[in-house]
Amino acid sequence: MGNIFSKKKRSPTRVTEQDRAVLQLKQQRDKLKQYQRRVTLQLDKERLLAKQLLKDGKKEKALLLLKKKRYQDQLLDKTEKQISNLERMVQDLEFAQIEMKVIEGLKIGNDCLKKMHEVMSIEEVERIMDETQDAIEYQQQIDELLAGSLSQEDEDAVLAELELITQGDVVLPEVPEDSLPKVPEAAEKEPEREQPRKKPERELLAA
Repeated sequence: MGNIFSKKKRSPTRVTEQDRAVLQLKQQRDKLKQYQRRVTLQLDKERLLAKQLLKDGKKEKALLLLKKKRYQDQLLDKTEKQISNLERMVQDLEFAQIEMKVIEGLKIGNDCLKKMHEVMSIEEVERIMDETQDAIEYQQQIDELLAGSLSQEDEDAVLAELELITQGDVVLPEVPEDSLPKVPEAAEKEPEREQPRKKPERELLAA
C-alpha cells in the first residue's frame, strides 16, 4: 500500500552554464532598472527644489542643484545603454541555446538516417525496383494473353455479364403463399360423352 500512494521522485532539472549566465545577466539588468527608477524620482524632486530656490532668490544654490541634476542625467543615459547591452546579451544567449537544441536534433536525425541507410542500401533498393518492374511486365503479358484468347463473341458475353452484375440482381415477383382453392369433386369428373350408335347394315342397304 505504501508503494501505491508514494510520490514519484522527479528527476533533477539540468541547469547548464548558459542558464546560469542568462540568470545573472537578468539579475544585473533588474538592478540597473531599479537604480534607474530611483534616480529618476530623485531628479524630479531636485527639479522642483531648484524651482523653489529660484523663487526664493537663491540662484546660486539652484544652479548648483541643476549641475548635480545634469550629472545624474548623464548617469541615467549610461545606465540605459548598459541595460540595452544586457538585454541584447540575454537575447543572444537564449537564441544560442535554441540553436544548440536545433543542432542536437539534426544530429539525432542524421544518426537515424545513417542507421536506416545501413539497413537499406542503394543496391537493395535497385534490386527491389527491378523485381517490381519485372512483376509489372509479367502481369501485362498475362493480361495481353488473356485478352487475345477470347473471341468477339466471348468479349460480348463478358460485357453482357458485367452489365448484369452492375445493374444488380433481377427481382422476381413473389409467389403467393396462399393455397389455391379446391375444385369440387363433381367438377373433377366430366360426364362421359355418348358415342353415336351405328346404323344397322340392313338400313344402309335399303337406303
